[in-house]
Amino acid sequence: MALIVTLLNSAYLHGRCCRHKVLHPVLGPLLSVSMSKLYSSYRRPGSQPEEKPPWQNTDLSFKKSIEVLKTQLNMLKKETKDYLVGPGGHPLNQYLLEQTRVLWEFRSQEDLNKWVVSSDVEIGGKSEVYLKLGRNNQAALLYGTLNTEVPRDGETKYSGYCSMRAKPPVGSFARKKYYDWSNFNSLYLRVRGDGRPWMVNIYTDPYFSHQKDDLYNYFMFTRGGPYWEEIKIPFSKFFLSSRGRVQDNQHPIWLDKISTLGFTIGDKVDGPFQLEIDFIGLLNDRAHTEEFAYETYEKNPQV
Repeated sequence: MALIVTLLNSAYLHGRCCRHKVLHPVLGPLLSVSMSKLYSSYRRPGSQPEEKPPWQNTDLSFKKSIEVLKTQLNMLKKETKDYLVGPGGHPLNQYLLEQTRVLWEFRSQEDLNKWVVSSDVEIGGKSEVYLKLGRNNQAALLYGTLNTEVPRDGETKYSGYCSMRAKPPVGSFARKKYYDWSNFNSLYLRVRGDGRPWMVNIYTDPYFSHQKDDLYNYFMFTRGGPYWEEIKIPFSKFFLSSRGRVQDNQHPIWLDKISTLGFTIGDKVDGPFQLEIDFIGLLNDRAHTEEFAYETYEKNPQV
């Protein structure tokens, strides 16, 4: 116990980078709650910081440690077996010939638990967002109310957004994993909206990047009405953005390093909204040969 306390104190003093490199690989899931608090750097203006260290709320009982260890070892066993079989646990010939893949479908509460919703309430806003199963448990219903009123904290300038985001994949012993979509060239989903535009977000973590997490966006315009629509979005149509501004030098998505996928509404129109999602999948459209849909520019062109 003294060793754990020493690790926690030293990690806290050496900053966020050391916390990630020291604590997370060693203690893993046992400190998931505490780590989330340590990583969170945002605090509402005027609010008081927590006086109690996060590690004091961590349950490090021996029984719980054994259960967590068994769970992680079972996950490691499955990962090893899938790795020996082939990419993603499929034989190599099946992987190479795969043209479609369903990533997420919404048929039960367990499927909804793979996603999280958020809104501008986190920064003091007044928007509301909810996620539940649709009619006959055949789709996910994302609904709520958008409110663009800016909180009066003296710092926030913009407000009015709601989002839905898939939980990133995690391997055994809290290892960070990624989705590999390099065998496909399009995102394919079946949705039913209310006519409002949505932003489809893809988060990546490439090998070489000046940003910690690259964010790619595509504006999806729903037509509204009682009918479902099937939308195919080539990955070449996504554009790179950072902190709300498009990068000067854009580049295609690193499809082998996908962190997660999300949907955001923030069209600056107050009022209710809703979006039903049947499934989200991948498609290898052999007729689509475009690699990148946007112009690229050299920063220092030679004359």
